[in-house]
Amino acid sequence: MLPFRIRYLLLSSCLFVFTACSPFYRQMQPATGHVSGLTKFKPAFTVALYTTQVDVVGNHLSGLLLIKKMPDSSTRMVFSNEMGFKFFDFEFSPGGNFKVYSVIKQMNKKPVLKTLRKDFELILMQHLDSAAASVRTNNGLLYYVFPQAKGYNYYITDSTGEMLVRMERASKRKTVVEAVMKNYTNGIPDTIGISHKTFNFKIGLKRIEQ
Repeated sequence: MLPFRIRYLLLSSCLFVFTACSPFYRQMQPATGHVSGLTKFKPAFTVALYTTQVDVVGNHLSGLLLIKKMPDSSTRMVFSNEMGFKFFDFEFSPGGNFKVYSVIKQMNKKPVLKTLRKDFELILMQHLDSAAASVRTNNGLLYYVFPQAKGYNYYITDSTGEMLVRMERASKRKTVVEAVMKNYTNGIPDTIGISHKTFNFKIGLKRIEQ
């Protein structure tokens, strides 16, 4: 049998390695605060037009994304090129429903549509009234945590809750998507960025003043 001192050192080393390698999200601690504090960051889209760049697995698309709040309070997103050819036309209802009016053949695949839906739901900040939501902290930031069917949505602010730093979609172990919204004017962000971490897929939006 190993001497007690050696067994203690081995155990300590194993615990250190386990802690150092444990997933980042598991290291968060409970924090005071309420998820209602996020509502000030929720985009107040009426009509907004963005120049748009999409890079996905070696393919590049560019054009204009129109985001418009409809009379029934649904949000319509239409992405087309400069000549008016539509890449997609989506609708997001306040109740969480998602409707595809049109989409090009190359994007008309269930995994692609599911990914786009989740990406845009993240930046539209839908489902903020979840009873299962909580607030946690790590490295001086506040994490507003919203459980999803698979994984979590995180809205991350500074320690005061007054600045939205970034948004994340994540599994239990790692970040899947990171997004930012910056420079709000009358409740509408000037810049929006979405970046996937598990494969090459990026969306960049820059608002056109109307």
